[in-house]
Amino acid sequence: MPTDHGSPTLRWKLGVFGLIAAVAAAVVVVMGITAREESNARLRDWAETQAVPAVAVVRPERKAVDAVLELPGRLEAYSRAAIYARVSGYLKGWKVDIGANVAAGDVLAEIDAPDLDQQLNQARADLASARASATLSEATLNRRKALLSANFVSMQEIDERIADLTNKRAAVNAQQANVDRLEALAGYKTITAPFDGVVTARNTDIGALISGGGSAGPPMFVIADVSRLRVYVDVPQSYVPAIRIGAAAAIVTPDYPDRSFAAVVESSSQSVDVGSGTTRMQLKLDNTKRELMPGGYASVRLTLATDAVPLHIPASALVFDQHGLRVATVGEGDRIRFKTIRIARDLGREIVVGGGLLPDDRIIVAPPDGIADGDQVRVVGARNGGDKPAAAAQEQEQDSKG
Repeated sequence: MPTDHGSPTLRWKLGVFGLIAAVAAAVVVVMGITAREESNARLRDWAETQAVPAVAVVRPERKAVDAVLELPGRLEAYSRAAIYARVSGYLKGWKVDIGANVAAGDVLAEIDAPDLDQQLNQARADLASARASATLSEATLNRRKALLSANFVSMQEIDERIADLTNKRAAVNAQQANVDRLEALAGYKTITAPFDGVVTARNTDIGALISGGGSAGPPMFVIADVSRLRVYVDVPQSYVPAIRIGAAAAIVTPDYPDRSFAAVVESSSQSVDVGSGTTRMQLKLDNTKRELMPGGYASVRLTLATDAVPLHIPASALVFDQHGLRVATVGEGDRIRFKTIRIARDLGREIVVGGGLLPDDRIIVAPPDGIADGDQVRVVGARNGGDKPAAAAQEQEQDSKG
């Protein structure tokens, strides 16, 4: 007798198994969709996070800087005179050579000026002639006055004689002035030192033709007072306010590399050279022992006056664009805020800030390209004021790669 495969029990079992399989398939589908949605959500969150630039920040540090500025300078004699001839002639002889120490009034050379001597002799003769004429005119006037009471001469003649005497006396004065002028010129035939010093140059010799009254050629002698020296140094404009009159300085020269000489800031030009952007300052240096020579090179170490301990930031934080020199800071809500600053000193890896920042500002160590005011950023490596810029920048780089 055949078996009945279509019994109700068998169909019920098959229906249950089908239902269980359908439920399992539905559960698998739902779990797959849920997992995919969660993965997509995580991917969107990661993409949004990566779209916000990651930046490392540090705070400005207060550091006491070495308040010394070293600049090249030039040594010059405190007093220097180029000696030119005042009269023309031939050099009769010179008394001192280069390197000689001279005192004020010492004879340096003598000039033979025969033309001037003859002019002086003629002027003296003219003066004697004018005096004789004036004496004769005065005697004639006195005689005419004696005859005036007897009516032998007229008053007109007396007036004429008085005018003649006045004219003759004026001629005497003119000739006397000419004699005095030539005698003064004759005094310049002897060349003397104007002050105590050293002969640093002699540009003439015996028999040389001397042209007086001009300075077109080289001077006959150069006298320099080297007991004191002036030191000239060109200071960049940004450092000028920190260098006070009377500030101490140290001078080092190539001929004494292991020694320093004390100097004092004496004066400032009070102007900025448009070509170099520097202000020339003058220092005074005692050189009583005459160890240093004028005209020499010197390294000048100036003491800077600092009113407060300045702020330091990493050099990598600087941004220079059409808006000037700025740094990017992170403000409220982790948004970019640019600040314009002024550099006081450039120390290489660090910058001494002269103004524009506050101690609690968060400075971006290495600002990404293209950021602008108000941009949202993600801060990494945010520490206290003792941040190491290199470590913070490395963390920023690693975070951006991750």
